[in-house]
Amino acid sequence: MILENETNYLMENQDEIFRLEIKTDPEALKRQAEWCGIKPGMRVLDVGCGPGKTTSIIHEMTQPGGTIMGIDYSEDRIRYARKHYGGKPGIDFHIHDLMDPFDDLGQFDIVWVRFVLEYYRAESSDIVRALKDCLKPGGYLCLIDLDYNCLNHYELTPEMSELLPKLMARLDEEYNFDTYSGRKLYSYLYDHGYEIIKLHLMPHHLIYGKLRDADAFNWIKKAEVIATKLDDLFDNYPGGYEAFFADFKKFFYDPRRFTYTPLILCKGMKPISG
Repeated sequence: MILENETNYLMENQDEIFRLEIKTDPEALKRQAEWCGIKPGMRVLDVGCGPGKTTSIIHEMTQPGGTIMGIDYSEDRIRYARKHYGGKPGIDFHIHDLMDPFDDLGQFDIVWVRFVLEYYRAESSDIVRALKDCLKPGGYLCLIDLDYNCLNHYELTPEMSELLPKLMARLDEEYNFDTYSGRKLYSYLYDHGYEIIKLHLMPHHLIYGKLRDADAFNWIKKAEVIATKLDDLFDNYPGGYEAFFADFKKFFYDPRRFTYTPLILCKGMKPISG
């Protein structure tokens, strides 16, 4: 994930590299990349590459003959990516701020932007416009993000049901987050002149039955980080933050629980002429 200032990134914490690594499902990611049209021989840009796991998986899909560049604002995550996934032909990592121009990166067949725009509510449309500079004519910009983020859970207590929408609204307002990023992707591509726009909808965070360790770590870490940023919201929650966190963990570890988030994939082509 990328932000102009590291301290503004909503999920910044000492375990963020680990969280991003374990939450990435290689098989799900490959299905999404196939839908986007990633194939052997292509040159791909991974925007907001984090610690590089996604970049590495897509690199394998572009072989033989393809290349991929991962960019991220975080020196720590780029350092990790270079150490664990770099050093192979056709894969490279660079520190790059999304608020900077992209025209110095060269041109790509596909630009991949997954779970990034949700952290740029105010700037998302401008980013989509700017990314056109690094696409080849006829190349595709692929945007992948969530909608109703963190709001589809059953069966919450009445207290949790009342609090969660307020919490997400505050994140949108104070941390430039976008709970409803997914529904906006089509309009971004349409507004900036992309052609042959296609969409696909699938479930993400589809959780029921026994909780997987990766899902437990991801969701509980998110709750920890976000709750500490908005601790005043828990003043009226019975028992305060400690009680909320206990209720949250009880809900997620209950095999009766059901949760999901809509995942929206949207791709559009840069015009060949004009």
